[in-house]
Amino acid sequence: MIIKVKIIPKSKVNQIISFEEDTLKIRIKASPEKGKANKELIRFIAKSLSIAQNRISIVSGHTSRLKKLQIGGISKKDFTQVIVNK
Repeated sequence: MIIKVKIIPKSKVNQIISFEEDTLKIRIKASPEKGKANKELIRFIAKSLSIAQNRISIVSGHTSRLKKLQIGGISKKDFTQVIVNK
């Protein structure tokens, strides 16, 4: 499954803000320097979905706030249910 993610780095907390129009909006504590925000994003999503970090990869947008993530091991329906309930 591929999802679009918009991140807001250097926030006070890691937090899912919304899931609208197939785009997940997330606040991330880490700064965007040297891939720190990307690593924190993967850790946060893996923990939120209760899946291994190696099941998540960034397909595009490594240096952008808009990213596409490939997530394995979870269906779109289960993903939506978990994210909406967070």
